[in-house]
Amino acid sequence: MEKAYVLIGCELGSETELVKKLLDIDRVKDAHVTYGDYDIVVEVETDTERQMDNLITKKIRKLDKIRTTTTLGVVS
Repeated sequence: MEKAYVLIGCELGSETELVKKLLDIDRVKDAHVTYGDYDIVVEVETDTERQMDNLITKKIRKLDKIRTTTTLGVVS
């Protein structure tokens, strides 16, 4: 099982809309609006590293209004 946290920077005012869209994506376990350097933190889980790559690069990063992502892979 692969688990990661994705820290997202997005366009001002789009946070709530993006959290709703993120929660509709399969394998996204949780998502929250945050204060600080990042606007949203997302918890994701997949069965394989390849699935994780597809989830982040093809589903999450492709959403409109997302500017940046930083992915923190969980070690254990």
